[in-house]
Amino acid sequence: MLTADAAGYYDDVCLDVEILPGFSSSNYPLIASGNAQFASGGSFSEVVNFANANEAAFIATSVDGRSAIDTLIVKAGVATELADLADSTIGVKGKLPPSIEVMLRGAGLVEGDDFSTVLLEGFDPLAHIEQPIDGLPGWKSNEVGTLERAGVEVDLFDPLDFDVPGSFGVIFTSREFADAHPTAATDFVRATARGLADAIADPAATAQIAVDAITAGGNPNFLSPEGETFRWATEAELISEGTPSGVGYGTPDLPGLQAELDAYAEVGLFGDEPGDLDATDYVGLDVIEGIYDGDEVVW
Repeated sequence: MLTADAAGYYDDVCLDVEILPGFSSSNYPLIASGNAQFASGGSFSEVVNFANANEAAFIATSVDGRSAIDTLIVKAGVATELADLADSTIGVKGKLPPSIEVMLRGAGLVEGDDFSTVLLEGFDPLAHIEQPIDGLPGWKSNEVGTLERAGVEVDLFDPLDFDVPGSFGVIFTSREFADAHPTAATDFVRATARGLADAIADPAATAQIAVDAITAGGNPNFLSPEGETFRWATEAELISEGTPSGVGYGTPDLPGLQAELDAYAEVGLFGDEPGDLDATDYVGLDVIEGIYDGDEVVW
């Protein structure tokens, strides 16, 4: 969205867009209350989980990443395969991400039975890796880069390598807004998609746009230019590599999203009795339709 805004694409489609900072968890009540019209979600399953928990009709209008953004970071020498993590201790910020839990369960490792978890304080992976733990989940585009720049050697277990479904970079809105303002909703997605294509084509410039916005906002989370450059370069590569040839960036992959819901339901993400979750109920296909001609944004 920042790239599209900086390029003037929202102005080009006659939309007055104000972008506000925030974490994905704080975005859901804003959309549900109508105090914001579009927002980013951490993953498709996160959007669905918040929608069900709050009886809100959220719909994803684009899903940039077709794999989980999480990876399991393990101290060097601890494990060469997942089975080696039996009887290990994994540090978590809250709880295990569902993609990591599904990956470990696929190796026969169940939290509480085959390994233990402990809560970590703060968000500093350099401090975390020094704790008496064997590993911790992190983002491929965040903690991994911080450790790499500090020269800390670790091993990574990526859910993508174990065929665990996932997603990241979701833009969502409410069904109420999309139905009431179909042209505005489609034009917003169109302009955002064009910005995404620009961002993937030039990750360095996109990172600088983000750094400028962070700096202008006082940088309360002390994000670094190096970190943001690593973040977007990593995510741009994941999006580019994960999107099939001839398909527009951000186009939702319904079979993949359904596989994500099914896999994460099995580890209890949506509660003990979530019922049958249908991915199509949470995707705004009517909003997305027509913004691409093959993999080119119709402008």
